[in-house]
Amino acid sequence: MQERKIKLIWDFRGTAAAKTAEHHEIHLKEYVTAKKLNLNITGCTTFNDMHSIAFLVVNESEMITVRDALKPHRGEVYTE
Repeated sequence: MQERKIKLIWDFRGTAAAKTAEHHEIHLKEYVTAKKLNLNITGCTTFNDMHSIAFLVVNESEMITVRDALKPHRGEVYTE
């Protein structure tokens, strides 16, 4: 059985939310490379001009370590 994937999410609000989320994703990509995580799924989504997110998807077995290091605002089970 395949391990569950967890989407760790950082919320950004305000007029600079989209740019901040895009910049945060750069750092998430750097973290994936530096820590040699099993998955390489990152992204950012803009919901409106005042709310954007950046996200990183990790295997459930890596979630606690990554969560404690990067302190996301929330998380959810990732479905492709």
